[in-house]
Amino acid sequence: MPDISASPIDPRQVLAAAPMRARQILAIGLCVALNALDGFDVLAISFASPGIAADWGIDRAELGVVLSMELFGMALGSFVLGALADRVGRKPTALACLAIMALGMLGAAHVGSVVQLAALRFATGIGIGGMLACTNAMVAEYSNDRWRKSAIAIMAAGYPVGAITGGAFVSAFLLGDSWRHVFTFGGIVSALLLPLVLLFVPESVGFLARSGRPDALARVNRALAGLGHGALGALAIPDAGTAAKAGLARLFAPDLRRTTILLTLAYFSHVMTFYYILKWVPKIVVDMGHAPSAAGGVLVMANVGGLIGSLVFSALILRLGLRGVMMAALAMAAVMVVNFGRGAADLSGLSLAAAGAGFFTNAVMVGFYPLIAAVFPTEARAGGTGLVIGVGRGGAALGPVIAGFLFSSGLGLLGVSMAMALGSLVALFALLALGRVRGA
Repeated sequence: MPDISASPIDPRQVLAAAPMRARQILAIGLCVALNALDGFDVLAISFASPGIAADWGIDRAELGVVLSMELFGMALGSFVLGALADRVGRKPTALACLAIMALGMLGAAHVGSVVQLAALRFATGIGIGGMLACTNAMVAEYSNDRWRKSAIAIMAAGYPVGAITGGAFVSAFLLGDSWRHVFTFGGIVSALLLPLVLLFVPESVGFLARSGRPDALARVNRALAGLGHGALGALAIPDAGTAAKAGLARLFAPDLRRTTILLTLAYFSHVMTFYYILKWVPKIVVDMGHAPSAAGGVLVMANVGGLIGSLVFSALILRLGLRGVMMAALAMAAVMVVNFGRGAADLSGLSLAAAGAGFFTNAVMVGFYPLIAAVFPTEARAGGTGLVIGVGRGGAALGPVIAGFLFSSGLGLLGVSMAMALGSLVALFALLALGRVRGA
């Protein structure tokens, strides 16, 4: 393609102002697929949990720890690999994360003990956490200004799509045979995505432009070509000097400190509520006397609700703005989690209650991604995403553990649900404070 101009140009401005090209949409679509894979991988242990408990005779408290191990890994992966992506690039980090996920899932299919399974789930979680940080940054940086928020929201909606597709497939074909096949399936899909990402997902042009390398212009032009845009004749270096500042210190600089803290607190709190629903639904339903396949179906319905909530949320924020919609969704998330805790008498009622809880809890999760992408500048975007998600995944890991110990202490389903719903209320107040800080 011909040069756009011989004058120095910031390549981010090219992508921001130009219409979306087919190659951009393809790259974003693959990021959606990666997030869908994350959704399946994270919930694989939930689908498998009734079979694991039956095979190895573990109680609810032990199962809660196993259910949380990949979430602890996600916390570490988001924090460490998210920061790494700001230093070495989004694409190589994403490829490494995908390889870790493939190996971890395939290994989990052949474990012989709870300890081995927990260790491999932790390792898999490292890859998932890093992938979440990379895909959020990549989608933000592949999109133009008009479609950025919607593209990020659609990327986030890939998570329940993966859970629904995987859950329906697992429930129909795999769970009846062995819980180990769940992990085999996830590992194979992860491995198949590796060459697609290698070929069709370019590096972020913003990252390349500020890398300071002598061949930065040539690398930017290759990335622009990979997104369907013409080459630049000269490169304007964006955010001059900020590459050296990327890292934890940048996130706690005076202009970002309070935003980083409040956003991390909000994500941490709500994600406890979110993962309580996602991790415990199958075991709760089985303990009510239903078959594991039926329990998987209820979890699928929770994710169907989550997908619908994601899409509705994505449409609403275009018209009503992000902050107000998130406030309403957080309040309703707390209400619907408590409603699930009331316990319906039949599978239809349980499915409806789970879908309602999934609708609002996942809508809020979708809202966090464009919010994170908006508040952090390019040089700190993957690191900021990694920090918020990484520390937040501590809440994700604690949620199932706390719920497991609350159940083991004798607290009933309603009491546990009321306790876990408090996370969404804490997040509501944190985001109210965040709005005042940012003048929203």
